[in-house]
Amino acid sequence: MKNNPLEVIKKNLKNLTNAQKQIGDYIIQHPSEVVFMTINQLSEQVGTSTTTIMRLTANLGYSGYSELQQGLKSLIINEDEPQKRLEKNLQEIDQNNLWSNCVNFNIDKIEALFEVIDTEMLNEVVSIITNANHIYCLGVRSGVPVSQYLSYGLNRTLGNCSLMSTDNLIDEFNSIHSNDIIIATSFPRYVKNLVNLVSVVKREKNVKVISFTDNYRAPIVDYSDIVLPCNSDSLAFHNSPISALIVADYLISAIAINNPEKTKERLNKVNSVMTQFDYHYNSK
Repeated sequence: MKNNPLEVIKKNLKNLTNAQKQIGDYIIQHPSEVVFMTINQLSEQVGTSTTTIMRLTANLGYSGYSELQQGLKSLIINEDEPQKRLEKNLQEIDQNNLWSNCVNFNIDKIEALFEVIDTEMLNEVVSIITNANHIYCLGVRSGVPVSQYLSYGLNRTLGNCSLMSTDNLIDEFNSIHSNDIIIATSFPRYVKNLVNLVSVVKREKNVKVISFTDNYRAPIVDYSDIVLPCNSDSLAFHNSPISALIVADYLISAIAINNPEKTKERLNKVNSVMTQFDYHYNSK
């Protein structure tokens, strides 16, 4: 199998027909989409025939379209590695204005949320959470900050939310019922254990699953009732939780505001316990 199909296409462009160049250019511009396209879908998208695509793959030295896709898949997986992301970002960023770039970068990501998450979707999520018997917030590695923040806020408001690791959720498996929900956070490089566990709980317990992830091609999507797509890119190597935390913060706020009496009752009870333990310093 060829290394880096995008480079193979670029090196062979001059030897391709105009129709093949059109396909090659689309693949170069949209590699992550082509990975999930059938040959018929690609031909429709580009406006050419499947025969032309097969001729292109042969001219590039591939046995067929599926081998080209495998090469693209390997390339995309490798680019998700933290060191690869850092290497790529270092080539593009102005290190003299790092603070400004970081703030503006995240502002752009937050503003982009309006394009992928609408009020109707959020209202449905709020309704599902509010009516759930129990809420399990599940996250690993870079997804943990989102799960922690969301579980803390929802439990203070509703009192029926638990922060889970994959091991904890296995232990709780027999206690989960169909009127419970799982809110899972899964960012690249997607952890198999989390996705597999969610798939089993979904199948065996018929629970609703809400997922925070970076795109609709993520593995967790196949087992989700609602997907909240949140860009997890950063200026360095890591998955950034900023966009997902904004959505989590909205959910906590919306649920509290939509249920003011229940929220006040819950907060008063929690505050009473804190007072008994002399939990906080008294402000002067």
